[in-house]
Amino acid sequence: MKRIYVINAKKLKQIIIIFTALLFALSIAYYERDAIAVFTKGKAKEPQAIYKVDTNEKKVALTFDISWGEMRPGPIIDILQEKNVKDVTFFLSSPWSQRHPETVKKIVEAGFEIGSHGHKYDFYSKYTDEEIRTQIGKAHTILTELTGVKPTLLRLPNGDFDKRVLQIANEMGYTVIQWDTDSKDWLNPGVEQIVNNVVSNVHPGDIILMHASDSCKQTHLALPIIIDKLRAQGYQFVTVSQLLAGSQLKLQEVN
Repeated sequence: MKRIYVINAKKLKQIIIIFTALLFALSIAYYERDAIAVFTKGKAKEPQAIYKVDTNEKKVALTFDISWGEMRPGPIIDILQEKNVKDVTFFLSSPWSQRHPETVKKIVEAGFEIGSHGHKYDFYSKYTDEEIRTQIGKAHTILTELTGVKPTLLRLPNGDFDKRVLQIANEMGYTVIQWDTDSKDWLNPGVEQIVNNVVSNVHPGDIILMHASDSCKQTHLALPIIIDKLRAQGYQFVTVSQLLAGSQLKLQEVN
């Protein structure tokens, strides 16, 4: 038995209108798909902190933070020169640098890279935007005057930052540098432990955290052993800037 379906003119008109509108929408989406993709791909990424690079080359960056004291920097600089390690990066606190211009001069003359360790040693994430800019700006002015070079790398005091700090640092021309291997020399756990903390965790593209402040009493004793052991493993020492050049960055997520 055959069935006959009857559609009145009004419903038929509605169906045609809906179908036509749907075809129009699909055609617009099809022709604009490339434009949509361009805007999506071109969306700016938020600034992030760099803690290592992705490379197969056995290159690592030794970094030293200095914010206090006058006893440790000299011996560490001497060891680096004795071991012919020319490419390392020092992150200098600007108040410390003002108090010890001769040591800063020695670092500059040795050809070591200098980054900023900020001005006031505090947790910048608790500051207002204006205060963050003030602290980074003060350090920038002081370090530029003392070294003759404008720093572009920033390691924040206490390694503390949030998205606001990263954004402001980026706007001021800085790349925030963290680390992937912590020597934990600041705990003074013993020379053997400091050496093990580095050697057992090091990897190609690593950024290694060490200190040259007086509170770190064993760094100068562990450093020559670390240098010898890493060289024996085939590692080459480079500055942070050299490590970043031409390498795929590994970024630290920030909530």
